[in-house]
Amino acid sequence: MKAKLSLTGRLTLLFAAGSCAVLLALGWLIGGSIARHFEEQDRDALTGKMQLAQHAIERVASPQDMMQLAAQLEDALVGHHDLVVQVLGPHGEVLLVTPQVDFAGAMQPQNNPAASSTLRTWTRDTRTYRGMSHTISTAIAEMPPLTVTVAVDIEHHQAFMRTLMRTLWMFVGGAALVTGFLGWFAASRGLAPLRAMRDRAAAVTAHKLDQRLPVDAVPPELAELAHSLNEMLARLEEAFKRLSDFSSDIAHELRTPVSNLMTQTQVSLSRTRDAASYREILESNAEEFERLTRMISDMLFLAKTESGQTGALMAANSEPVDLAQEVRGLFDFYEALAEEKAVRLELLGSCTIVGDRFMLRRALSNLLSNALRYTPFGGTVKVTLALMQEHDVLTVENPGETIPAQHLTRLFERFYRADPSRLQATGEGTGLGLAITQAIAQAHQGAIAVESSGGHTRFSIRFPRADSV
Repeated sequence: MKAKLSLTGRLTLLFAAGSCAVLLALGWLIGGSIARHFEEQDRDALTGKMQLAQHAIERVASPQDMMQLAAQLEDALVGHHDLVVQVLGPHGEVLLVTPQVDFAGAMQPQNNPAASSTLRTWTRDTRTYRGMSHTISTAIAEMPPLTVTVAVDIEHHQAFMRTLMRTLWMFVGGAALVTGFLGWFAASRGLAPLRAMRDRAAAVTAHKLDQRLPVDAVPPELAELAHSLNEMLARLEEAFKRLSDFSSDIAHELRTPVSNLMTQTQVSLSRTRDAASYREILESNAEEFERLTRMISDMLFLAKTESGQTGALMAANSEPVDLAQEVRGLFDFYEALAEEKAVRLELLGSCTIVGDRFMLRRALSNLLSNALRYTPFGGTVKVTLALMQEHDVLTVENPGETIPAQHLTRLFERFYRADPSRLQATGEGTGLGLAITQAIAQAHQGAIAVESSGGHTRFSIRFPRADSV
């Protein structure tokens, strides 16, 4: 597998590349400015010499003056060792030329020396010249103009530029190394909090989910990341705790019916019995199997709800559901149990929501079953359906012992019972009814709440209005 460059290495290369780019751009600007400065210097010098030659040539009025022109120009250029000149006569003959200089690459002459300042650069025999060429007329009538070329040897300019560029490259190379080292040092120091977060995260295991990343000890850029990771760890810790508790609870819940089945089966096999005894044992075992079946079915439903598998079922089976009609149907179902305890069932209001009829009936059944179970003899279970501005609310209220506040927040947990001794004694319920009811409410984009005070307990489910779904 190809090794990936670390973030520190990337930042180091970025620092080095950035500094090189900046220094190269600066060197290019400086080099260009110096080169233009040298060119301007040469132009000023050459323009002055060309004007001097023009002044001398324009004063030539006779052949005798023409014979003395070369000497006059040589005298005018004394002391300028880097300056070269060539003067051609009317017919192309050489009147004056600097020895050992080839003017074959010089530019075409211009007619107006005062107006034109174009320079031409050419190289002959490893020497480079920059110059200008003009035609200048004499005072002799009908005599063709002379061609004057003046140039300067720019070897000293080029030597300076070569030295400058060599120094610049050496400086850029050294600066890249120094900047790369400084970038590595800065990146290493800057990423130290990230490495600390990595080490702290590496210490998180299934048995040490309480570890948290230091938020106050990291830079502001990493504080938000640390906060998000801490929230994730808190969710994982809570989920792991719930899973651990769920495993413990399910083992505890399954142990009782399995133990009953094993005990009854071993007792029945301990000696020969008549058919009626075997039938009684089998009927008792069937009850335990039914309890196990309900528990497994409830756990499977909760697992599907948490994994989001009920969404497709909801989408396929959603329809307008008249909650008042469903409540009356459940009243008929629980009528016998209510009459046995002399409990009165009362329905107030009506509303229609969009949802899965079977799931909603199951949630209502769980609430009514709990209400009937804990309502004292002769009490009243009241179901209220209320239409709010944005929600429809279903409330199931029953009299009975007030549930302590410490139990209210945990009533919707799996296998949690506010009064476990009563259910263990009666064998009723699986401890999953309210958890399933909450899952059904959430699947319908609703919420369930409970309050208990003054000898009355109220469970309320809030559903979104049918016209807003």
